[in-house]
Amino acid sequence: MLPNIANDKVAKHIIKLAIEEDLSIVGDTTTLALVPEDATASAVILAKEPCIISGVDIAKEVFESFNSDVNIEVILPDGSEAEPGNIIMKIFGSARTILTGERTALNFMQRMSGMASMAREFKRVIKNDNVMILDTRKTTPALRIFEKYAVLCGGGTNHRMGLYDRVMIKDNHRKLWSKENADQLDLAVYEARKKFPGIAVEVEVETFEELKSALKAKPEWILLDNMAPEMMAECVKINDGISLLEASGGITLENVYEVAKSGIDAISLGCLTHSAPSVDLSLEIYI
Repeated sequence: MLPNIANDKVAKHIIKLAIEEDLSIVGDTTTLALVPEDATASAVILAKEPCIISGVDIAKEVFESFNSDVNIEVILPDGSEAEPGNIIMKIFGSARTILTGERTALNFMQRMSGMASMAREFKRVIKNDNVMILDTRKTTPALRIFEKYAVLCGGGTNHRMGLYDRVMIKDNHRKLWSKENADQLDLAVYEARKKFPGIAVEVEVETFEELKSALKAKPEWILLDNMAPEMMAECVKINDGISLLEASGGITLENVYEVAKSGIDAISLGCLTHSAPSVDLSLEIYI
C-alpha cells in the first residue's frame, strides 16, 4: 500500500514553496486580469502517452491550497497504468484556482509519473518479482520525498532515504578510515556497528577478496560495484545467503535482465530519479 505523502509536513512545505515560486507576491496576473472571481469551471487532467501515474494526491494538495472547496475526483490513482486520452483526474470549482494551480500540479505529476514509468519498465524487463529495483540518493535536492515515492508507484523499492538511516561503507570511506586496515572490511563493519548499533550496514566491494573480507562480519547488505553478471553469480555462491546482495553500476534496460538472472537480491539504479523523462500530461478546461 502506498503512503500518503501529501500529508507529510515536509511535502506540504515544498508544495507551498513551489506555489510561492510561481506566484511571488503578485499572483497569477493573467488570471486575475481576465477571469472573474466568481467564475467556475470543470477540468480534466489527461494522459497524452502511456505511463504509470504518480503524484495525484500532490496535485490535489496544490489545488486545495488555493481553495479547499474545489471538487476533485480521482479516476486513476497513483500506481495505475494510463493510456493516451485516459482521464486521470476531474476538477470542478473556482476557475481561478484551476488556472493558477495548473502548472504546479502538472509539474509534480509529469516528473513523478516519468519516474514511476521507468521503475515499472525495469520491473517488467527483469521478469523476477524476487529481485528488488532500488532507487538511490541521486535525487533532485529537496524533492527526494516525491521522487522516491514515485519509484514506489512504479513497483520499485526505496533504498536508504538519506545518510542517516543506513551505514554504507564505500571506497572513499575506507581510504579515510584506516590506511593500515583499509582492506579488512570486517573491521570497518564492526567499527560502524559500535558507533551505530541497530542501523543496517552495507559494504561496497569490487573483488572476490573484498567480498570474503566483508562477509566475516555478516553485514546486512553488500553492494557489488560495476561487476559483470558472471562475476555477480560467483559472488552469490560465495555469499551463500549470508548478506543481501545489491548490484550497482552500468546497469541499463538492455542488460538488467542478465543482471537479475545472476541471483542477486536487488539492483540499484540512479537513472530512476536523475534521468527519467517527464510524462506528457495536460489539463483541459470545459466551460
